[in-house]
Amino acid sequence: METWIDAVSTLRSQRRAAVLLTVTAVRGHAPREAGAKMVISEDETFGTVGGGNLEMAAIARARQLIGQGSTAPETMELRLNDKAPATYGRQCCGGEIKLLLEPLPVPETVAIFGLGHVGMELARILSRHPIDLYLTDSRPEAIEAAALLQPSVATIHAQVAVMGEQVLGTLPEGSHVLIMTHDHAEDFHLSDAALRYRSLGSIGLIGSKAKWARFRKNLRDSGHREQEISRIQCPIGIPEVAGKQPAVIAVSVAAQLMQLLGDHAERSAPGNIVELPTTPDRIHPAMNRA
Repeated sequence: METWIDAVSTLRSQRRAAVLLTVTAVRGHAPREAGAKMVISEDETFGTVGGGNLEMAAIARARQLIGQGSTAPETMELRLNDKAPATYGRQCCGGEIKLLLEPLPVPETVAIFGLGHVGMELARILSRHPIDLYLTDSRPEAIEAAALLQPSVATIHAQVAVMGEQVLGTLPEGSHVLIMTHDHAEDFHLSDAALRYRSLGSIGLIGSKAKWARFRKNLRDSGHREQEISRIQCPIGIPEVAGKQPAVIAVSVAAQLMQLLGDHAERSAPGNIVELPTTPDRIHPAMNRA
């Protein structure tokens, strides 16, 4: 029999939103004891907290939370007697029950292309967050080094790919892509390919204003319209964190990304394109990389 932990793990791996429902308190007679749990997805349930109106009302509310994309937990209190309001039939246990509904949203996805000095430092930071983290590099030794990130809070997908462009097509909808390989030609091919995927949440490219000017011209020559090209943020990072050390740059980029993920969770519907925040023209030294 599948446990609620198994159900959460399965839904997480399938990138399906759910709600964890827990009986937190019982007064008088009730069909289940405090601590009983069930997991509710958009079209399935796992486990039970007692059936009847109690469970049906909780399932209905959980699916409202899933539909709204809510991330905030909430409580429900129900009286189990024949005088209490009921939508799905009356329960006459006579007790009262309190439920906790904890949304389990689909995790955000971040994909880093290039695990050089900055890429690895950034991966270290992001590995401590509950996201799906895709790490891609054309160099096997760089991917081998990513093993040092385990164990991690993030679910890490590390892979060697000579043609990183092929990986872009496998990313979940809404993924946030950061391009920072060791090779400018590889960076350009990834930037060109990324613009062809409208489902991406954002695209960031490490580099100086001079590098971006060259890339912008070459992307225009490759047939991309200016509006499409503007989906790429370059340079990346927040101006308030200055410095050229890889760890400092990684902190700057991670801070900007955390802002973006927070905004995305609050404002974005699945499939919407969300641009990285615009960096002022006065770029700080950390981002002034060729």
